[in-house]
Amino acid sequence: MIPRPQSDEYGAYYAGYIQRVPEGSDLLAFLSQQPDELRALVQPVSDQQAAVHPAPGEWSVKEVLGHIVDTERVFAYRAMRIARGDATPLAGFEQDDYVRATSFNNRSLTDLVDEFDYQRRANILCFKALTAEESQRRGTTRDNPASVRALLYIMAGHVAHHVESLKTVYKVGV
Repeated sequence: MIPRPQSDEYGAYYAGYIQRVPEGSDLLAFLSQQPDELRALVQPVSDQQAAVHPAPGEWSVKEVLGHIVDTERVFAYRAMRIARGDATPLAGFEQDDYVRATSFNNRSLTDLVDEFDYQRRANILCFKALTAEESQRRGTTRDNPASVRALLYIMAGHVAHHVESLKTVYKVGV
């Protein structure tokens, strides 16, 4: 089991994501169930519906999914580098620029969810082998402290945040 990180292991911005992982959860089990949860949530949505922007400046459902995939890769890369003892400070990324730089709306919902699923499964295979020492290693991301375990909790909380957003803002699955 990967213990919940302490508040000095991540930037304050990420506290909300970490809090979305229920206390006492088996983090790897929580991470493992999220692709199925996401797939079930968007299953009734058509590709056409998923490409609609709910309001000016808001992402479409497909863009939210694409953002989830991109962010999964970024956080996993950060966690892997820090786990391997790389002390190089890691830059942030601008999520809106990433979404604007590609055409998620031209992809199918199935492909986007599959990509997330495969990425997440690969990440779980990588991170379930972490030793306690590796999971507690610290680095710097976006000029903030970051432990490996904090990044893994952030990954889980980030998806939980967007699942909630898809339900409440986008009315998916309700």
